[in-house]
Parts: sequence; C-alpha cells; structure tokens
Amino acid sequence: MLFSSIIFLFYFLPIVILGYYSLSISRLAQNIWLFISSIFFYAWGEPIYVLIMLSSILLNSLFGIFIQKSCENEKRAKILLVAACCIDIGILFVFKYLNFMIGNINDISGRQLLPTTTIELPIGISFFTFQALSYVIDVYTGKTKVEKNPFYVGLYIAFFPQLIAGPIIQYNDIADQIRNRTSTWRKFSVGSCRFVTGLGKKMLLANNFAAMADSIFNWSTIGQQSYEVPVMLAWLGAIAYTLQIFFDFSAYSDMAIGLGLMFGFKFEENFNYPYISRSITEFWRRWHISLSTWFREYVYFPLGGSRVESKDKMVRNLFIVWLLTGIWHGANWTFIFWGMWNFIFILAERFLRYHENNQHPILMSIYTMIIVTFGWVAFKANDLYQAGRYYLNMFGLNNNGFYSDLALVFIKENFLWLALGVLLCTPIARKMNLLLAERKMSVIGTVYTIAYPIVMIGLFIICVVYLARGTYNPFIYFNF
Repeated sequence: MLFSSIIFLFYFLPIVILGYYSLSISRLAQNIWLFISSIFFYAWGEPIYVLIMLSSILLNSLFGIFIQKSCENEKRAKILLVAACCIDIGILFVFKYLNFMIGNINDISGRQLLPTTTIELPIGISFFTFQALSYVIDVYTGKTKVEKNPFYVGLYIAFFPQLIAGPIIQYNDIADQIRNRTSTWRKFSVGSCRFVTGLGKKMLLANNFAAMADSIFNWSTIGQQSYEVPVMLAWLGAIAYTLQIFFDFSAYSDMAIGLGLMFGFKFEENFNYPYISRSITEFWRRWHISLSTWFREYVYFPLGGSRVESKDKMVRNLFIVWLLTGIWHGANWTFIFWGMWNFIFILAERFLRYHENNQHPILMSIYTMIIVTFGWVAFKANDLYQAGRYYLNMFGLNNNGFYSDLALVFIKENFLWLALGVLLCTPIARKMNLLLAERKMSVIGTVYTIAYPIVMIGLFIICVVYLARGTYNPFIYFNF
C-alpha cells in the first residue's frame, strides 16, 4: 500500500486516525492499535511475507531480553548477539541476495550449476532488518534498555509511516516517545502539512521526472542496435533521474515524518538539501542521513573508523562501508559499482583535501553534482552493460550524435517542472517560509497565515486529481 494511493489516503489513513484518537484514554491501547494497523498495512501488499516481519519482531524481541539477562556473562551475551545478527542478515540474504549469488556462480561456471529460486523480494525488508539489528546491538552495548513488551518492539520495527522507505530509526530515539509522547492539534496540523508537501513532491515532481527518465533509459536498452540515444537526450535522462530520485525519496521521508507527527512521534530529518553540497563527503552528510548514520555507528566506528594506527586500515574501513552500502541498495553489480564510485571520491577527498582548500564554491558544487549524476546513472541502469553504453552516449562515443529534437520536446513539455525541481533542490522555499512565518503581526504575515492552509488543501486536491487520472506513479523502493 503506497502513501500516494487512493486506498491509503481515503480508507486506511482516516480509519487509523479515527481509531487512534478514539483510544486517547489509553496510550497502551493506542500503541496496540498502531501496531495492528501497521501489520495490516504491510500485509496488504505482502500477505505472505508479513510473516517474515512478524518473525523478525518476535525473534529480536526475545534476543534483546536474553542478551539483557546475560549482561554479566560477556561470552554468552556476545554469542546471543552474533546469533541474532546472523539470523537477521541470513533472512535478508535469502530473500534479497540468494538469487544474485546463484546467478553469479552459474555465470562463472558457464553452466546451470545451481537452480535459481522463485523467492521474491519483500518490500522494505532492508529497512526493518536494519532497525531490528540496531535494536539488539544497542541492547548489547547498553546504549538502550531492553523492551520487555513485544508490542512496543513490534511498533518500533513495523510502524507503517517509516516501514517501507525509512527513515531508519534507532530504538533509543523512539523508546520514550512510544510511552510518553504527546499528541496535540499543532503536531497534527504540522504533520498534515508536511505529509501533503511530500505527496505533492511525489505526485507532481518525482513522477513527472520518472516518466522522462524511464523513457530515455528504456530507449538506451532496447535501441542499442537501431537507435543510439543522442548526447542531449542522454544528459536530460541523467538529470531527470537525478531529480526523480531526490524528490521521490525525500517525498517519502516528508510523508513519513508528517505521518509520525500526526500520531505524536517526532522523527529525525532524512534529507538536508544534498544537491547544494560542495563535496561528495558533504553530500553524504545531507543525503539519506539515517542510512549514513547507521553505517557509521554500526560498521565504520566498530571497525575503528578513521582513528586507526595506519591509513591502510582507514582505507579498508571506508571500503567495507561503501561496499556494504552498495550491496544494501540492491542485488545487482550496478549498486556495487555505485558504492565503489562514491568510495573513490570520498577517499580522494579524505587524502587530497581539495574540497576544503578550493576557494571556488561554484566549481565545487558543479564538481559534486557531476559526480553524483554519474553515480545515479549506474544506480538507475539495469546492468553494467547498459550503464557503460549510457556513459558512452553522454559523451557521444557511440556514434550517437549530439542534437536531439526529442530532448527539446521533453524540455518544452516539462520546463515548468524542471525549473521548479531545480529551484526546490535549494533551501529557498524553506527560507521564504521562515521569513513569512516570522512576520506574523504584519499584513504579509496575516495573508500568509490565511493562504497557507488554502494552498495545502489545493495541493492535496491536485494530487488526488492526478491519482484519480491514473498518472504514472512508480515505486522506486522495490529494490530495497
């Protein structure tokens, strides 16, 4: 069930909100209601694989309790932790990477050495597995207290706003909110506006960019023999996907944060205008912040981080983190290449420090966006062969020519969305919003106060119209 769907907006969400606030006399009842609603939300799209998530909740809840009871026996606690991690990662491996491994073994052997399976990828398995892992690890390290109520562990892992697309939350950040949060009209209204903003970004921007990007990348696959994508069109496709993935992903984070506020929860921000970064290092401090934080705290720091006795080990630690980051995103060599692509430039910045010494911020911003865009091409491609062909197309090395009438048609038809997308990649809208909000007592502030809810209602209606028309509405997170 997608947030950007009629069934969610007009059936599921209103029923959950009504039930939640009808149970205001009991926080426990509200939490159980949210847990049951979240299980239903996941089961709607994964009626069989919901059992995987329920098993993960039960097993990690029990492991947390057993690890806490074994805190005085370090060896036993460590064995339990290793067992919990092996089970979580093992489940993730079977459902996400087993066929990938079998395919590679068969390719290397040159024959059908191992049979492929019919296992499908459960939606959001990477997200809820990482949350489960962080919970048992934090219990082991003493960062968080064990939760003896399995419903609360279940709510943490399965809470529907952030279940299928993040942000990835650590239990320590939400433990107190589960029991002691406050649900206010202000939180609900702010959350509603944040949700509608995310819905608008998804329906009006991300989906329009997706239509362009998917068409151009598909032509680069099926037209290899008959039609080479010209340079102009190849760059337009890469830029469209660069905008699509940002607005799609950040839109879902906006909707998740907004939904959380509607039920009294406060989630940390997951995006902070990453496309204004002046280095790849800065980009990853602003992009998918919760995932970067997870790998930093649970992989990079335990390996020693950058505080190691030799640079070789620091390079090793960065390599492992970015290899795992690529693998986490999907079972395809394109994601591994993408992870290594980021590793190379982050490592170069770490040693050469050119992002710190360069006195030309505009040039550094251009450099960052070029590297990021090239990375997204591999991220989008079906395989490394298509990625390689697409890179050649971008530089006119496939005898593909430069000029493209089709590119001009795309730009003409989508000029407004492209211009708006580029503009909203910067914090200009947030700054204007804050500026107007600060002038509450002025005439401008009064107009803003009246106009804002009207604009939000209008934006919501426009999004519903787009949904009712059945416009292109892809879900980018199936790989995750």
